[in-house]
Amino acid sequence: MTEQNFDFEYEYIIPPGETLLETIEAKGITQAELSQRTGRPMKTINGIIKGTIAITPETALQFEKVLGVPARFWNNLESNYREALAREKEREKLKGNENWIKGFPINELKKRGWIQEAKDDVEQLRELLKFFGVATIDAWEKVWEGIIKPDVAFRKSDKSNPGAIAAWIRKAEIEAQNIECNPYDESEFKKKIEECRKLTNEKNPDVFVPKLIELCASAGVVVVFLQELPGCKISGATKWLNSNKAMIALSLRYKSNDHLWFTFFHEAGHILLHGKRKTFIEGIETLENYIEKENEANTFSANIMIPQRRYQKFISSPQITKTSVMKFAEEINIAPGIVVGRLQKEQRIKYSYFNDLKQFYQWKK
Repeated sequence: MTEQNFDFEYEYIIPPGETLLETIEAKGITQAELSQRTGRPMKTINGIIKGTIAITPETALQFEKVLGVPARFWNNLESNYREALAREKEREKLKGNENWIKGFPINELKKRGWIQEAKDDVEQLRELLKFFGVATIDAWEKVWEGIIKPDVAFRKSDKSNPGAIAAWIRKAEIEAQNIECNPYDESEFKKKIEECRKLTNEKNPDVFVPKLIELCASAGVVVVFLQELPGCKISGATKWLNSNKAMIALSLRYKSNDHLWFTFFHEAGHILLHGKRKTFIEGIETLENYIEKENEANTFSANIMIPQRRYQKFISSPQITKTSVMKFAEEINIAPGIVVGRLQKEQRIKYSYFNDLKQFYQWKK
């Protein structure tokens, strides 16, 4: 019997003792004789065969000498068996909690390949926990409850589904972990913000997106573009992955350049204004404080794109026309659609005016 005969995985895991018993019977060796040849107590051999005692690495080496079966085979057999028992025990614990997955857009997560299709709801629950990088539902709640309170400073609609938000941000985290960047440098990021502003005039996302990602990564900030999930009505999120790496996630929800760039600079404002700690973690911030920080980020974004003093002078003109908007945008070196968005937001012009000056995007299939 050669080593290659045992270099495989069982489709069905069985107690190692059954294989041991079959092996010694095939060789005409009794349990007592195996005990004598290996130097292991008879009750140990009997316990292994009954499945009440595990095969240790030392015992596996002894079986290799006596039976001619590689030690790694016995070690793997034991390891697989114990893992199977643990999985079954875990499965029993998960049973009765299958309804928990209904709080997430499971079909969409499977469709996008974020989680694997499972044979039943219990296994699907296990796949979802694995996606989130947690072992139990209790652990998920401890890690992700801040998404609702929130632990991440996110811009959202009141009708958003917390499970969808958590899944979207988790996927953004996974994507961000795969993007290399320099350690975070505040002064460098401030410089890069000014360079990012120049990209607003670039119409082609195939050009400005990689440049935006590269500029921010050089200062320790990872930018992730990730299409929103059903029930995830947020346009962006900010989170520190560690003390040297921050993440900005953008969903392109509104699909226009004024919303995209406002959201980006809003999230950048959170990074620069609100420090490295998770500002909204575990609900320690009051709602009033949350709104205050959101307003600060809004002001930061608005002033980065359109300097306040220049803007006040522009809106003081007796009449705002498409031509004046284009001229003003050229003067401050910003995309005209961004000026239009600001004017519409402040109700200085109707939402139906000058939309042809905006750029609109859509996700590639």
